[in-house]
Amino acid sequence: MRKIPIALPCLGKEEAQAAYDTILSGWVTQGPKVAEFETKFAEYVGSKYAVAVSNCTTALHLSMIVAGIKAGDEVICPSMSFIATANSIKYENAIPVFAEVDSDYNLNLEDAKSKITSKTKAILLVHQIGMPANIAGFRKLCDEHNLVLIEDAACAIGSSIDGKRIGSHSDFVCFSFHPRKVITTGDGGMVTTSNPQFTERLKQLRQHAMSVNDRVRHESTRVIFEEHLELGYNYRMTDIQASVGIHQLNKLDSIVRDSREIAHKYIQDLEKYDFIKLPIEPEGTFSNFQSFSIYFDKNSPISRNDFMQSMLDLGISTRRGIMTAHREPAFAYMNEVQLPISEDLSDNSVLLPLYAQMSNDDFNYVMSNIDLILTT
Repeated sequence: MRKIPIALPCLGKEEAQAAYDTILSGWVTQGPKVAEFETKFAEYVGSKYAVAVSNCTTALHLSMIVAGIKAGDEVICPSMSFIATANSIKYENAIPVFAEVDSDYNLNLEDAKSKITSKTKAILLVHQIGMPANIAGFRKLCDEHNLVLIEDAACAIGSSIDGKRIGSHSDFVCFSFHPRKVITTGDGGMVTTSNPQFTERLKQLRQHAMSVNDRVRHESTRVIFEEHLELGYNYRMTDIQASVGIHQLNKLDSIVRDSREIAHKYIQDLEKYDFIKLPIEPEGTFSNFQSFSIYFDKNSPISRNDFMQSMLDLGISTRRGIMTAHREPAFAYMNEVQLPISEDLSDNSVLLPLYAQMSNDDFNYVMSNIDLILTT
């Protein structure tokens, strides 16, 4: 029996050699490779600046701080997202206000608008599983109410709206390089922005709020003593990770192309099932298809959970639909929250295996067994 993973990072000899060379260089922590990765990443997405950090959760946390989110402030976000989205708000003792999503799993504009109060300071917009959210609509809403727009683009590197890549629209756009994402550095994150003041503070905060970073001190011909300007954090990316990220970035377009090809094969083969809802790209959007989610409606001959177990019995990994944070024990105190659309989508959707190097044989194995399960 074959074993088909839910995802597989697209790593090769180039990344291994880059990490090897960086290790032998003697500079393995945050240094010149991080700076190079930041420059190339900003150029790719079309922002002026990029700040590399240890993961997307720390990217979100620092964005909250630099955006001025404080204790007691409210930040509107989806519950239907990985729990890091809501956690990043709680880290500053602010209040996540959960709003509903649309059928594409992205935040619903009208419900978010209805949740705005005098305490609302920001909206945290998630591009769920790589599908671009309605940035223009939320940008207008934030401007009307003097709110900060922060984008959780953990899954969205390589996605775009009207030809403009995610990462170039807002003052805080946060990316992930976890192995489940389109490109990886083992783990890691990035914040893109076009605001130079935000960039400098993000860079300080990620390194204990030091006034001078290690690279500047190393390259200086004069003795420099650093100061610690405020409460800071150890949220740095290493040069080893960044050297891998540089090569991953070179592969990004081809990874997205191959992932999209597999996603469209799924769509073509699954559209015959009228009880399955398939992903649809809204007009003007381009998804990287970081993951491929299908939804089983009430007419399905099999439950989502039974489908997942049947797939696992055949050696095929799947994952449950995107979680809802408000139903997790960590947020049990918010038991009054009612989000029926989010809950239904989460409970009845499943992620199928998708990765750029998925062979035709493996895809056919997955698809033939899906057909077998759904028609038996």
